[in-house]
Amino acid sequence: MSIQTDMQKTIEDMVQKGKGILAADESLPTITKRFKPIGVEPTEENRRAWRTLLLTTPRLGDYISGIILFEETLTQKNDDGTLLPEVAESQGIVPGVKVDKGTISLVNSPGDFITQGLDNLGERLKTYKEQGARFAKWREVYPISTHNPRRLGIEANAEALACYAAICQSVGIIPIVEPEVLIDGEHTIERCFEVTETVQHAVYHAMRRYGVILEYTILKPSMVVPGKEHTKASPEEVAENTVKQLRRTVPAAVPSINFLSGGQSPEEATVNLNAMNANYLNQPWELSFSYGRALQETALQAWLGKKENVPAAQAALLKRAKLNAAARYGSYTPEMEKE
Repeated sequence: MSIQTDMQKTIEDMVQKGKGILAADESLPTITKRFKPIGVEPTEENRRAWRTLLLTTPRLGDYISGIILFEETLTQKNDDGTLLPEVAESQGIVPGVKVDKGTISLVNSPGDFITQGLDNLGERLKTYKEQGARFAKWREVYPISTHNPRRLGIEANAEALACYAAICQSVGIIPIVEPEVLIDGEHTIERCFEVTETVQHAVYHAMRRYGVILEYTILKPSMVVPGKEHTKASPEEVAENTVKQLRRTVPAAVPSINFLSGGQSPEEATVNLNAMNANYLNQPWELSFSYGRALQETALQAWLGKKENVPAAQAALLKRAKLNAAARYGSYTPEMEKE
């Protein structure tokens, strides 16, 4: 099978009506933060047990078409001894992997960050592919302040995302491109719009320079929302600003836009996605989700690290996946939360 045929098949499997992507790629510090409120130690066995719980949820593949895994999960097994990427495939869920190595401060651009991990990325991707990963994810972050993100920060991050995407495609891996404009701060929705538009323009200019085939990419952006210390915007405002910005910056060749939840509550992330799909029909790309905490939070609270709570936790995960699948069609209603 040729590399392009490989990538076409992966895109077809990942971009499906009524389905989205589950982000379960928490690094050790992040999963420690997730486990702390429920009193679970972040041991390797507990991490394996949690990710097994997610992937063995009955019928999860009805609503989830892809799962982003942390590197260690590619070699972990479920209780029956089956590798977790194989468990995902058995549900019709495409396994992928987070490949960036986290952020550091960007030199000569105070307040901005740059993501590490391009060194030996091609070799790592070949290994991950052998272990079952069919797509990858790379995140760059953009803080909003009076001076940030600066021009250097915008351009350096765009360059890194484009370089990563090109390397992925060279080995037949679909790149998820994640330029996250952070929700931290007291900025207005207008300021978020301005920054997001500038960031996405830079990303797609860089992708063109690097010869990235857009048909074999997925964009994972943040929604256009005010800072979390500012007054919240209505779902209609979020939808209007987000779709308007996407129309200005994202080429029609991109098959799917899978939003991150970025600090929104599970309900907020669902209702905002629903407003986009209910009010803005016939967009050139799918408007979908790639949520982490917004899909996992209620399941974590039901689980509490106890084996006897696995069925309740899986039911909670399936419910949130189903609600977001409804939001893909613009048919979600708040009453569904009580069902």
